[in-house]
Amino acid sequence: MSTVSFADLNLAPEILKALTESGYVTPTPVQAQAIPVVLEGRDLMAGAQTGTGKTAAFVLPILQKLLPLSSASASPARHPVRALVLVPTRELAIQVEESVKAYAKHTRLRSLVVFGGVDIRTQTPHLKTGVEILVATPGRLLDHVEQKTVQLNQVQVLVLDEADRMLDMGFMPDLKRILALLPKQRQSLMFSATFSNEIKKLSADFLVAPQLIEVARSNATAENVTQKVYLVEQADKHALLAQLLRGSDATQVLVFTKTKLTTGRLARQLQRDGFAADAIHGDKSQLERIQALDAFKQGKVTVLIGTDVAARGLDIDQLPMVINYEIPSAPEDYVHRIGRTGRAGASGIAISLVSPEEEKYLKEIEKLIKHEIQKENAVVQHQSARPARAPRGEHSERSHTPRPAAPKKPGHDAWFDKPYEPSASAFSNTAQPVEQVSEKPKKQVAALLVRRQG
Repeated sequence: MSTVSFADLNLAPEILKALTESGYVTPTPVQAQAIPVVLEGRDLMAGAQTGTGKTAAFVLPILQKLLPLSSASASPARHPVRALVLVPTRELAIQVEESVKAYAKHTRLRSLVVFGGVDIRTQTPHLKTGVEILVATPGRLLDHVEQKTVQLNQVQVLVLDEADRMLDMGFMPDLKRILALLPKQRQSLMFSATFSNEIKKLSADFLVAPQLIEVARSNATAENVTQKVYLVEQADKHALLAQLLRGSDATQVLVFTKTKLTTGRLARQLQRDGFAADAIHGDKSQLERIQALDAFKQGKVTVLIGTDVAARGLDIDQLPMVINYEIPSAPEDYVHRIGRTGRAGASGIAISLVSPEEEKYLKEIEKLIKHEIQKENAVVQHQSARPARAPRGEHSERSHTPRPAAPKKPGHDAWFDKPYEPSASAFSNTAQPVEQVSEKPKKQVAALLVRRQG
């Protein structure tokens, strides 16, 4: 398969021209195997690690199949939605549609991306002009269906990209609603980095006699990614992270946490430490997330901290390092996280900071990937890393272990929570004593006046 060229895959000249302009030379294994199957019209279930070229594996044959139906007409009726690509996150949706546009730029086929987090009214006018290829997140697609701004009755090809992640994020009810709206006679393609039992059940629901393609062992991690674990106390994690980020390999690093709260806090701490850091998570607006990603890609931000929402669809060439500040409780997420580095044959480093409480999750990860990860007891350089940072407010959280750190975080959270409940009661409690004090002198004065008059 390594000698196959894109020209050998029966793609049209206008598509081949776009591929050449995009710098594509030869197909990746998943592209070489998937494109002929899709062009034959068969359903497909493809398992491939992130960074293997999955997007082109379904976009290119879809463009080829739709080319005869392309039209120069301005009428929306001549541009119905013929291919629907469902993805779990906004970032992935944007990147998939960017690829569609790049590959289709010499054709008359139209595409559009719709996702939540932005005003739906900004998407409606574009939908009404007509698009052949629609990339969408499930929730926002259903919003448009309810507002009758999109029709799905002419969809010929359905793609579920990152299907395992969609199930993890609870999209199963939405997927079932969408499937019910599509023509029964259609071609369906599923792409997933992992094949769980749930994924196999889902494939049975909407794939018909699919061709199975696996270009890497299911749930495998890339061989060109060096994996390492540092065993460290939870209280020492920040100091160790700062220590690693000062290393020569840490020119551009993606750091993963489990919660949005930790993500934001860690970004602020690293900024105070002098690092060009930013955070990306689900509570940020779409504009903020795009700006953070762009700054990271351009090198203006060297440390990007994110939750697992950043593990999918974040495509950065030559990302040298990924650090798991907290390892995920779902072992499959570990595969997706470290798949951000070591892409397209490049080498990468994946480091995990594992506290004693997290070692049970580490065992589950090793069981899944069938590989024991190299472990090392962390040597945290407190003296060299901390003295210069103490005046900036980090000393209290890092140099004194659990005691000051614990009050600081709950104390901060309580400050925002308590005013809504205790403040009212506190106010009423202070009000009563004031009234009682003010009444007592009056009674005493009145008593004295009575005695004088008597």
